[in-house]
Amino acid sequence: MSERAAPFYCPYCGDEDLRPSEENHSAWECAACNRAFQLKFLGLLARGFRNDRAGGEEI
Repeated sequence: MSERAAPFYCPYCGDEDLRPSEENHSAWECAACNRAFQLKFLGLLARGFRNDRAGGEEI
C-alpha cells in the first residue's frame, strides 16, 4: 500500500497551510481560504514523454 501524495500548496489561494481532511481520507483542507479539495491521478498520457531536442536541434 502506498502513502498518499501531499500537495505543496492550495490550488485555490496558493497558501501552504494544508491539513488532511478528517471526514474524507483523500481530501485536503486549506486553513487560509477554508476550502476542501481532492487531488486525483488520472493516468499516464498515451503519447508518452515528448522529446523537444530530437536530432540534437535547439528549439
